[in-house]
Amino acid sequence: MSVPAHQTDVSARLAPTSGGEGLASDARLFDARAAAARGLDVAPEEIVELTPLKLGMTNRSFLVSVRGKRYILRIPGEGTDKLIDRKGEAASYAAIQGHFLCDNIVWLDPATGIKISEFEETARMCNPLDASDVRRCMAFLRAFHGLKLSVPHRFDLFAQIDFYESLRGGAPSRYSDYARTKANVFALRPFLDAHRRPLVLSHLDSIPDNFLFVSRPDGDKILLIDWEYAAMQDPDIDVAMFGVYSLYNREQMNALIDAYYPEGCPPPVRTKILAYVAVCGLLWSNWCEFKHLHGVDFGEYAQWQYRYAQEYAAADYARPKPPPGVRFASTGRNSP
Repeated sequence: MSVPAHQTDVSARLAPTSGGEGLASDARLFDARAAAARGLDVAPEEIVELTPLKLGMTNRSFLVSVRGKRYILRIPGEGTDKLIDRKGEAASYAAIQGHFLCDNIVWLDPATGIKISEFEETARMCNPLDASDVRRCMAFLRAFHGLKLSVPHRFDLFAQIDFYESLRGGAPSRYSDYARTKANVFALRPFLDAHRRPLVLSHLDSIPDNFLFVSRPDGDKILLIDWEYAAMQDPDIDVAMFGVYSLYNREQMNALIDAYYPEGCPPPVRTKILAYVAVCGLLWSNWCEFKHLHGVDFGEYAQWQYRYAQEYAAADYARPKPPPGVRFASTGRNSP
């Protein structure tokens, strides 16, 4: 996950805090300048601007100006080498090449995870509380999934939950009822397996921040950026991922599902997506716990992810379809 240059209120609230070096430390700026020069094949002194952007959840980003053009430089953050399959990321970018789904990647080094992409001057991020934005993003996801692209690698949610847990090195969870919550989440697996859609390339970090609305001569266009988690999976997981990052409540989750399935979502599919909310919540909660050990804390975001795991796995998450006209505007976030 990363936080791009264009910020929304949601991403600003969820920005991580770090106990380590500041983002703009001299050492990190030097490393960023060297990486940008190498990736763009220019001399370091040709880089006339190197501006740190807001610290991302997985990476650090910099705005780079050289020879009259601007770029976004991504440098992986603490512990990222344990979290991301960079060869898999490169394979995902290769799979989507030519489909005009994402920003223009100028350079990607699978060995280090350093990436340079063209800066989108007109871009704004999706507002998860704007119904029109959400509908357009879900239509984009539906069309992308309809391409049925494939890559050699798969992202197993339950295996990744165990893997992120193992990275704590035996340290206990911050949550006293973690064992019970995990058992409830894993109990959903037979149901999810029985109702899984055919696997296709899925983004798996399909959060509002990663949907950019950009202006083009032939009209507005949506780009989906940051494909580092992309892999083969049930595409309905992308719907759940959007919801958990947006900190949606139950009503908003149901409205999100309706935006992806405007023709009507079959009840078992709705139940499955709400079950995925529980699984994704535990996945990112464990991810946050690992990052916390590296001095990066996500505060409210981390707490909400664990609450999704608790409440959507333990409760009757199969709710009736909301009445027409449900809005995405905040109705209060006291409970998922």
